[in-house]
Amino acid sequence: MLAFLYNFGSEAATRHFSPGGILLVILAHFSQLAANPAALGFWFQDQAAPTVGFAPLDLWNNMGWLARGVVFVLFIMSIWSLAVIIDRYLYFAAARKQSRDFAPRVAGALRENKLDEAIKVADRNKKSHLAEVVTAGLQEFRNYGGGQVTVEQVESSKRALERSEAIVHAKLKRGLGGLATIGSTAPFVGLFGTVAGILKAFQEIAVQKTPGIGAVASGISEALVTTAFGLLVAIPAVMCFNYFTNKVEAFDVEMDNSSSELVDYFLKQNRR
Repeated sequence: MLAFLYNFGSEAATRHFSPGGILLVILAHFSQLAANPAALGFWFQDQAAPTVGFAPLDLWNNMGWLARGVVFVLFIMSIWSLAVIIDRYLYFAAARKQSRDFAPRVAGALRENKLDEAIKVADRNKKSHLAEVVTAGLQEFRNYGGGQVTVEQVESSKRALERSEAIVHAKLKRGLGGLATIGSTAPFVGLFGTVAGILKAFQEIAVQKTPGIGAVASGISEALVTTAFGLLVAIPAVMCFNYFTNKVEAFDVEMDNSSSELVDYFLKQNRR
């Protein structure tokens, strides 16, 4: 476009057009450009910039090594969190299912004073959080000694229940600490990739000497991909961590209630 104006100015200065003649020449040139849109686009077009594809493979190929490292770290974090989520979901589902079967059966056995039968029921439901706690108390009560039930025997069973509750609580929370860490740090790992992408965009501007959008497209796409990937990893991890934490708290309440009821059963045996 600048070349057109320069040529036109030279022609006007050489031929000494009148103002009306200059207007006619301008209209003639623009009519030629309008008849050929490709030529019009050529005048207003910047230097050809490399195209950036948005397919996953194209984005990966356009990334720098630092951004690829960030994506690799986020990928490992996503696999870890997915494994924890699946493991905790299956573990909690099995614990809930077996506890529903265990509670009425062991209660019926204890009402009939069938201590050995209650222990056998607990042994058949080893994935139940209630069964683990109740088994520890029943075995301590049975192994303490025969004869008259004493206060020491009840206290010993109570301590066994408390120890078992602590162990089961630790089992229930296994992996949740890592899930919380992933949920809180993944956005910042993605933000690190964002910074790397912005730096790459400025480097491309300095190298190509052009501030057009084509010069920074690769760096900006790299920054946005790492940011989105970080959020994609963090959001499910945080949601599942909160969900599983609420489950653990509910299981703790159930174990406390079961322990309390079992201690009451032992005290009633002591009064007989």
